[in-house]
Amino acid sequence: MDIALSNIRVGTSGYSFNDWVGKFYPENIAKGKMLDFYAQYFHTVEINSTYYRIPHPVVFTNMLKKVPDNFDFMIKVPGSFTHRRTNLENDAISFVEAIKPVVEAGKLAGVLAQFPYSFKFNKSTSDYIKTCHDYFPSYPLFVEFRHNSWVNRTMYEALKKEGIGYVCVDEPELDGLLKPDAFATTDTAYIRLHGRNKEHWWEGGALRYDYNYSLKELKNWRDKTLKLKVKVKKMYVFFNNCHHGQAAKNALEFMQLLGI
Repeated sequence: MDIALSNIRVGTSGYSFNDWVGKFYPENIAKGKMLDFYAQYFHTVEINSTYYRIPHPVVFTNMLKKVPDNFDFMIKVPGSFTHRRTNLENDAISFVEAIKPVVEAGKLAGVLAQFPYSFKFNKSTSDYIKTCHDYFPSYPLFVEFRHNSWVNRTMYEALKKEGIGYVCVDEPELDGLLKPDAFATTDTAYIRLHGRNKEHWWEGGALRYDYNYSLKELKNWRDKTLKLKVKVKKMYVFFNNCHHGQAAKNALEFMQLLGI
């Protein structure tokens, strides 16, 4: 790999999907061997299951046994912080305990807080972002917004001041959603590509992420990535178009375009 590209890590948003079997994973693979196989191709992964349920620390202890030394994890915070915004104290304690093995192994890239479309920019929500940061002061925190009211100078300066990372997104061109801009508020850039499935976006569910990026679209993001990487120390690019293994396919294609 080109030394100039060594600060770019590409992966997928999750890895344990049954519909990847026969498309990315071998037909006869056991569920418990998926991460071992995944780690042969990628050096990072987003763990999204923690949004739904905080696991026992042994879950991450077992994951660590399946990956090489140069592998790291980006872990999503529980939905209680981003969607329900309740029971924060207890869930923060449980979440910190759950990810402790990853932290102690030096393999935590950061924690991701993905806020819903209904979470719009105002003083109250801006203050709440700082509250979230207070619960996880020891870890790099990255925030993803779905409503375009957040794309403004006030947000940018506030995140920069607090040392909170902004997540750039690629999603359908629909009213209210964010445009595919590429910038960073810390020395680590973060890009998530969700696909551009306009037809099913507002329905939610797995079909929202049923999208296969074209070579032209991937080249466009390659160019943005290369421009942004010179401004930061490290970059993470995760593909979340996970339906039927398209995330793994596009991530591998993207790495090839980058020369990784």
